[in-house]
Amino acid sequence: MRHFKLAFWGIIALLTALWLLAEPSVFQAADFLALRGLMVQYSGIVAMAAMSIAMVLALRPRWPERWLGGLDKMYRLHKWLGITALVVAVAHWLWGKAPKWAVAWGLMERRPRGARPPLENPIQQFLMTQRGTAEGLGEYAFYAAVVLIAIALVAYVPYRLFYKTHRLMAVVYLALVFHAVVLISFGYWTTPVGLVMAVLMAAGTYASAVVLFRRVGAARQVQGRIASLHYYPGVKALETEIEVPQGWPGHKPGQFAFATSDQTEGAHPYTIASAWNERDRRITFITKEIGDHTRRLRERLKVGQQVTIEGPYGCFDFDDNRPRQIWIGAGIGITPFIAALKHRVLERRAHSDQQSVDVDLFHSTTDYDDRAIAKLHSDAEAAGVRLHVVLSSRDGRLTGDRIRELVPDWREASIWFCGPTGFGEALQRDFARQGMAVDEHFHQELFDMR
Repeated sequence: MRHFKLAFWGIIALLTALWLLAEPSVFQAADFLALRGLMVQYSGIVAMAAMSIAMVLALRPRWPERWLGGLDKMYRLHKWLGITALVVAVAHWLWGKAPKWAVAWGLMERRPRGARPPLENPIQQFLMTQRGTAEGLGEYAFYAAVVLIAIALVAYVPYRLFYKTHRLMAVVYLALVFHAVVLISFGYWTTPVGLVMAVLMAAGTYASAVVLFRRVGAARQVQGRIASLHYYPGVKALETEIEVPQGWPGHKPGQFAFATSDQTEGAHPYTIASAWNERDRRITFITKEIGDHTRRLRERLKVGQQVTIEGPYGCFDFDDNRPRQIWIGAGIGITPFIAALKHRVLERRAHSDQQSVDVDLFHSTTDYDDRAIAKLHSDAEAAGVRLHVVLSSRDGRLTGDRIRELVPDWREASIWFCGPTGFGEALQRDFARQGMAVDEHFHQELFDMR
């Protein structure tokens, strides 16, 4: 959490500092119209930089994943940058339009334009001839971006519509690159802010091409076949076991993958609910009926069906140096812990002489399925993990006080949480108040890819 917030604010601060180096006179602007021209440039640069980095992150690159804390944190940064681009682009549009409206309404006088000095640089001359086209194209691209980002942010929009429309952002972005290249102050291109913008827009253009040609994550994709399907009606969850005979590099417990069973729906992320066994080469996903797509999976998936698997992703891998761990899986958030239990069983068999980390697993749930809970108890017993099932209708809410009561030496532990974001944040604040260094020892999976 700490690193992706640092990355977000660091990006904004760096761009602002570089722009101020190019425009140190901003604090001595002669009048409102002079300030308006500077703010149009600044807001345009910030919006384009944010959108460019968001485009690159959409490729799911490997290199920043570990530092940011996983692909889930990378996607959260992608989302924040998209919202920032939208908000700053609105400000950019208003800086450009508001003075014209004020003149039309008689609130301001139009400033007379003097003769422009002749341009000697042929590149600058060419860019000047494109200004009208760039302004018009940029305005329409801005309107399209507002609609597409709104669709992405509204949770009630079905995923299949989000998947189809969000790819259009690549086209919108390319139009905005043309707009920016033409209209960014020509003098900026020889300054650090201009060089940074050139690199970012080149990277964003490459990312747009990858998106448009549907090559995102192509190097990490393998073909699999559904081997079995098991439905648990009490918790409305479907367990899907997939054979991946070739190409899968293996995964750590707690990681996730994208699975594509229907090209019209695109790739959906699912936490892997199985340990990796090179001799068996199977991956298990558990999906709960919580959305339009997952509610249809039980009817659409068939044994023997081919699926595409992409991954693995994520850093929610239980890798730390604490002598004990507390695992908290709320609802379908139990999935990564099921994989961790199975991994511990394999490790205990392979290294019976080694002592494993002491673990308490809390499963908080509103739904109950006898078969699923019995299987969870069996896995926990085989893994040497103490299981605490908290059924909210019977036991009430799982709280920090209850966890600390059942795990007296909690100060020596790290906490690994997967479940509803608000629940995890509430627990994190609660343990912070009790003195836990949550930035270091509270790990939360932000499993929200929109």
